[in-house]
Parts: sequence; C-alpha cells; structure tokens
Amino acid sequence: MAFFDFLTGIERYAEDARSVDRLNARHRMLIRPLRAELAGARVLDLAAHDGRWAYAFAASGAREVVGIEGRQNLIDRFAAFPEGRPRDKVTLRCGDIFDGLRAEIAAGERYDVVGVLGILYHVMDHFELFRLIRRLEPRLIIVDSEFAMAPNAVIRVMTEDTDNELNAIPNAEGFARTLIGVPSHKAMELMAEVLGYDCEWLDRDRVPPDRRGPLPDYYREKYKRRGTCLMRPR
Repeated sequence: MAFFDFLTGIERYAEDARSVDRLNARHRMLIRPLRAELAGARVLDLAAHDGRWAYAFAASGAREVVGIEGRQNLIDRFAAFPEGRPRDKVTLRCGDIFDGLRAEIAAGERYDVVGVLGILYHVMDHFELFRLIRRLEPRLIIVDSEFAMAPNAVIRVMTEDTDNELNAIPNAEGFARTLIGVPSHKAMELMAEVLGYDCEWLDRDRVPPDRRGPLPDYYREKYKRRGTCLMRPR
C-alpha cells in the first residue's frame, strides 16, 4: 500500500485516482529518501494546501509540523484526514506565507526543516522568501518547483489567475490575476549560494521509467521542468 492511498477515502480525492497516484510518486521521490533527516525534526510547511505534505512529514517522524496556507477552505479539509498521531502533530495556520514567516521570526521560532513544495513558481519575491527562511535557521530546505529551462540565471515572469486554488493567492481583495516568476536552475543556485547554502539537485533518473507516468512535468524537454533542490547550510 502506497502512503497516500488513504486519501481515496476522503471526498476530495475519492474520484481522483490520478492525483493520488501522483502524490504517491512524489512521496517516494521526495519524502522517503529524507526520512532520517525528518526524524525528530520540527518542520515548517509553506503553502500547505490541505495539509497533505504536512501530514506526510509528521508520518515520516517529524515531532511537530506547522503549515501556513493562504486559503482557509483548504485548511478546513484537513479535518477529514485520519485521526491519530500524524494528524495530532500538525498545526495549520491561515495566512500569507511571507507574513507567516515574519511572524515566526518575530516570535523567535526555529525550525529544523522547511518545505517549499509547489509554491516557488507561484511567487515573485524568491530571494526574499529564502532570506526569511534562513532566519529560522533550518538545517534543510526542501524546494520542489517548476524551473525554467535556461542555461543562465533568469526568472521568467508571467501572470496567473488567483481564483484557482492551485495558484497564488490574490495580492489584495478584488485582484483576479497576479505576477509570478519561474526561476532557472542557475538562479536557484545563486540564491542558495549568496545565503550560504549548498544546493543539491535530486536525480530524476532515480525514478524507473515505468514509474514516471504520474510525473510528466519532471521529464519535460522544453521551457520549464519540475525539479527538487535540497538546500543545506555550508
């Protein structure tokens, strides 16, 4: 049984086997290899959606997981997750991730691991995001994002609709679109470097060809491709 198979018993996922298969494939790629580093860790999950990755962090041994999510309706779905120890270790807060980070810093909070899963390409202030994260003194930052396929350090700027729950939240009430930026691998590496982090890219070829079906965005050949960077202090 794969980790996220329990989601098929939750209304949101009951008729969406494709999403569950994708989550399971990403869990095998992103979470399983990091279980030793997650054991006993205090984790901050940015743009936590309905808490699925926060739940996965907790189930992989994290002692506490705090998630920040900008949409309360998504947070409300977490109540349908299985009761018990993984869920009990998770706290989800509603708010902008930048405001949330500043609040954690002001409160003197520290985290061992910070998850930046599926949000980096929905923001514009990438460097400010990592500058704030750094002040929480994590030993590991997990970045899973779309990256522009370009040989140099660039950020491709575009817009997206904010009424899609998978996209960025509005900048202010009434804003239906917002600016986003998709950084290249080199841009990601430069941001990590100036903040004193090494940037290790997970090898997508570790996933056998017969298991890549749910992960087409990790294997694109043009424009942008999803990838995972592990940032650790030098």
